[in-house]
Amino acid sequence: MSKTIQGFSRLSKTEKIDWISDQYLSENPNAKAILKQYWNGDDKLQQLHDEFIENTISNYYLPLGVAPNFLINDRPYAIPMAIEESSVVAAASKAAKFWMTRGGFKTEILGTVKVGHVHFTYDGEPDELILFFEEIKSKLIKEAKPITKKMEDRGGGILDIVLKNKTKHLNNYYQLQCTFETLDAMGANFINSCLEQFAETFQREFESHEIARDYDGRLQIIMSILSNYVPECIAVASVSCPIEELADGPGFDAQLFATKFEQAVKIAQIEPYRAVTHNKGIMNGVDAVVIATGNDFRAVEAGIHAYAARKGSYSSLTKVELENGNFTFSIKLPLALGTVGGLTNIHPLVKLNLELLGNPSAEELMQIVAVAGLAQNFGAIKSLTTTGIQKGHMKMHLMNILNQMSANDDEKSQAINHFKTHKVTHSAVEHYVESIRK
Repeated sequence: MSKTIQGFSRLSKTEKIDWISDQYLSENPNAKAILKQYWNGDDKLQQLHDEFIENTISNYYLPLGVAPNFLINDRPYAIPMAIEESSVVAAASKAAKFWMTRGGFKTEILGTVKVGHVHFTYDGEPDELILFFEEIKSKLIKEAKPITKKMEDRGGGILDIVLKNKTKHLNNYYQLQCTFETLDAMGANFINSCLEQFAETFQREFESHEIARDYDGRLQIIMSILSNYVPECIAVASVSCPIEELADGPGFDAQLFATKFEQAVKIAQIEPYRAVTHNKGIMNGVDAVVIATGNDFRAVEAGIHAYAARKGSYSSLTKVELENGNFTFSIKLPLALGTVGGLTNIHPLVKLNLELLGNPSAEELMQIVAVAGLAQNFGAIKSLTTTGIQKGHMKMHLMNILNQMSANDDEKSQAINHFKTHKVTHSAVEHYVESIRK
């Protein structure tokens, strides 16, 4: 039997599992049982998951945790986080609790503009193209009305269409750069539908226009697609307190901590090697909330990393200011999120998580996500500049190591008690468990 197949998508789920097991997992006698173990016992709910994507064979679980005690603009939140990394929810919770008694998190929205493009080539005179575009611009918008009407009724829609000459970068390359307000929807389908209508109208009008007849210009649509880079769709979050209030226990030198914290952020601002890991820590918090609320974390990741490199070098997404005895730590993130449409309306856990957050608008969710990223970064830098990152991380990772060793409940209990006063490393845990098994 071949390891390639035609018509795989037409097989039933059981047939797909049989084929996969025979062709790729034949040496694992438990493969089918493992896949079926993760099926939901509620057939209707399982069917819902089966229909999210093509060729579903099982479900892939991530832990869903909650980080309580977030005070955002004086309102308390318990933030849902879907993530597998051991210490993320604990770090977020710790940062939330720390700032809860120091004024909490403050947030604002700087913009909600989404962007899309019709990419095309044109080999005629640029001035003639500009005149043609100005002449038919209103028709582009008019012919998209059937698509935009409902969005306009809610207060959103097309904001503008601008012709961009990009021939300095690529021969004959132009864009229609289109901006949109999509309110509480992430808006990908809406934007792409508008763009494809613009492209159709643009091409048709060009071919019947004098610019094509009299000036022999040729125009070819290459593609029409939204951009996940949204530098005008920005959420800002910050925390601030007098430096002396950063003290976190007896003997804690708040001024030294603030100085080292500032230096750590400055290093991430000028050193890409550090900035990537610095921002990865931010994304631990961002992605966990984005996934828990049914949004597209790949789009968010791509857009945020592009934003981090917008000045020509990859840099920190956070900044810190020490002025007049005050410590202020802030983050600015481009976030295109939705609280209606897509999975938000059909995935039961996503709906529950949004309910947990008080059914936020898209703007409110942007602010919550930015706070999660800032809290995560604060927790990471605080650990890095004081105890080191491994102490807390390995403590949370202890259970994973014990599970890898198939430790029973009694062994886990003994190990947890032992490592309260001993340093957690993989080899130390292995040695300890082996010692109590003798």
